[in-house]
Amino acid sequence: MAFSDLAFLFLFLPVVLAGIYLLPRRYQDGLLLAASLIFYALGVRQRPWAIALFLGLCWLCWFGGRLLGAATRYRRQLLWMAVAVPVGCLLGFKYAGIFTGTAVWLPLGMSFYTFSMVGYLFDVYRGKVDAERSLGRFFTAQCMFPKLISGPLTPYGQIAPQLGRRRLDLRQLDTGLRTFILGLGMKVLLADRIGGLWRQLGAIGYQSISGPLAWMGLVAFSLQLYFDFHGYSTMAVGLGQMLGLSLPQNFAHPYAAKSMTDFWRRWHITLSSWFRDYVYIPLGGSRRGRPRQICNLLAVWVLTGMWHGSTVNFLLWGLFLFLLLAAEKLWLYERLQHSRVWGHLYMALCIPLSWMLFAIPDLGQLGAYAQRLWGGFSAAALAGSDFVRYGGQYGLLLVLGLILCMPGPARLWRRVRHTPLATGFLLVVFWACCYCLSAGLNDPFMYFSF
Repeated sequence: MAFSDLAFLFLFLPVVLAGIYLLPRRYQDGLLLAASLIFYALGVRQRPWAIALFLGLCWLCWFGGRLLGAATRYRRQLLWMAVAVPVGCLLGFKYAGIFTGTAVWLPLGMSFYTFSMVGYLFDVYRGKVDAERSLGRFFTAQCMFPKLISGPLTPYGQIAPQLGRRRLDLRQLDTGLRTFILGLGMKVLLADRIGGLWRQLGAIGYQSISGPLAWMGLVAFSLQLYFDFHGYSTMAVGLGQMLGLSLPQNFAHPYAAKSMTDFWRRWHITLSSWFRDYVYIPLGGSRRGRPRQICNLLAVWVLTGMWHGSTVNFLLWGLFLFLLLAAEKLWLYERLQHSRVWGHLYMALCIPLSWMLFAIPDLGQLGAYAQRLWGGFSAAALAGSDFVRYGGQYGLLLVLGLILCMPGPARLWRRVRHTPLATGFLLVVFWACCYCLSAGLNDPFMYFSF
């Protein structure tokens, strides 16, 4: 089940909200846990062992946290033993296909819930949070359906204190509903519509497209990925608000960044924060000199690429980003800050190129696409039939997407979001989304595959 399923919108969510708002406070967390387990079970119903695996890992991490909290000796050894189980499972499912030669199904949400559990164990080890005594409370915090499948990755110390103490009121419900519909619109009306261009380029064959169309395709994929994942994260935040919970924002207008360093402070913020807190800083961060800092960056971006997938293109993507970030650490960042124009031009080139590496797993196809970018560009190609045809079909959507991913529209929305005009706009967005969903004009969330 996904947030954009009609069954979720018209059955699951209304029933859960009614129960949460009508039940006494002492029963609300129990209902949230039950609803979250049902939500996950529906998502993996063809592989029921996946929910058993998830619950087993939850219990092991809870038990490992209790041991870490009570131990006075061998705490480091206990930590690594506890971390090895979920990380080993994640690596096994992600990379077993390399050795077996067949695709291995990755349990839904495993990349995210594994990192959530590992973060909890490290926080207990460091004394940032106390080991959770209540198994039910731990399960509720880990299983919470708004963040279970694709984040946002929320530290245990941020989410657990909210359980049992949250205040529910109609204004918060209204705010959450508006936030949720906005995210739904990003996903269904923008990401899924813009994504049609990228799918069509794959069907045509990358060898057959012109250079201008290849660049247009990368812009389309960049916008599709942004509105798909930003839409999901916005829906998750909205669901949290409706349930009286505060979840962190995952995006802060990354395509307005003037450097790749700035971009990764704005894109998938909770994942970047996780790697900073649990990999980069423990390795020494920037405290041990420039050479060590660059090595730490390399480790982070190799691991980030591996987290996203087992194919070589994700490793190339991580290495490409490492090279850009290392160059910025050494000399480029200060120069980019002096010129807004050059910073934006630099990012307008680097962002699509990085997503090209991310999007195309087959290295032969990746090479063919790169060749079209640089070898298929000319004045004649710009006026060619494929660029003109697809530009006419998708041009307005791409321009709209580029405008909406900038900070200006978001500032305007914050000023008017509770006005009657905004209410009318959201009603139109919601029913337009429902029409697209009922007609089958939607795609799965892109980050579900990670």
